[in-house]
Amino acid sequence: MACQNEERDGARPQLLVLRALGLGDLLAAVPALHALRRAFPQHRLLYASPEWLADAVELVGGYELLPVRGLDEPLPIPQGAVDIAVNLHGKGPQSTTLLQAAGPRVTMAHRGGGADGPEWVEDLNERSRWTRLLQWHRIDADPHDVALRIPAVAAQLPDATVIHVGAAFASRLWPAERFAGVARRLAESGHRVVFTGSAQERQRAQEICRQAGLPGSAVLAGSLQLREFAACIAAARLVISADTGAAHLASAYARPSIVLFGPVGPRRWGPPPGPHVALTREDLRRGDPFADSPDPALLGVTVDDVLRAAAELAPAP
Repeated sequence: MACQNEERDGARPQLLVLRALGLGDLLAAVPALHALRRAFPQHRLLYASPEWLADAVELVGGYELLPVRGLDEPLPIPQGAVDIAVNLHGKGPQSTTLLQAAGPRVTMAHRGGGADGPEWVEDLNERSRWTRLLQWHRIDADPHDVALRIPAVAAQLPDATVIHVGAAFASRLWPAERFAGVARRLAESGHRVVFTGSAQERQRAQEICRQAGLPGSAVLAGSLQLREFAACIAAARLVISADTGAAHLASAYARPSIVLFGPVGPRRWGPPPGPHVALTREDLRRGDPFADSPDPALLGVTVDDVLRAAAELAPAP
């Protein structure tokens, strides 16, 4: 587990980053995490997030995981053990107060809750939000610095076209029959298609696979550990996904990707420059991320839209 070697590292000042969220949130913070590592090379770097993200934290490089389950419990670190606390979780005040309770010498956060920093800007790209925070504190940070380490495990199916079928909320779920239509057409043109997702999304992946007329072996959803999933994306020929962690991994490994946006548009969560295409219908957006049905902006993206983007990014062999 992370946060080992307490005695060896005890003499080093500690920098603690709080971002107790999901995979996509972690990956959007990578430019800021890289900037902090460069700015504080003598510090022991801790990243407070859910424990299941340990593999992803390792891929960032230089950070140890401090397991937390959210903002409702005190941080599991001794009072006064933190030199610098950095709030990459949100605008506060709850997250900022939680960090300040650890007694840091310096707190980097957006203005409010007793912290001095830049004003929160709602309509801002998520990578730029956190690099802007560091820039306010005179730390050089590049919002396009998204690269991750290559996982130590080999990809099971290198050069595959990865279709990630899931999303955290129904508002971001592109219809199964459309994913199946894309998969069928790409497979017919020579792509080796695989379907990824969580264990909870395995049944959806199996149904999409069945509709596409592909063998069950194409379903990887629910069978990959996080580092294996990252290796799959890092070795992919093409990645097709809603606005999820899979899309951010494709950006981190500069793999060609097609990202389908629903309630929140690419202005806020879109990929950095690179071989990536963001598809949405801005004019149809309802904008409710917690809706129990797909956002009209997502439904406005057709199978043909995705296939045209795929032909540009990864022509058939």
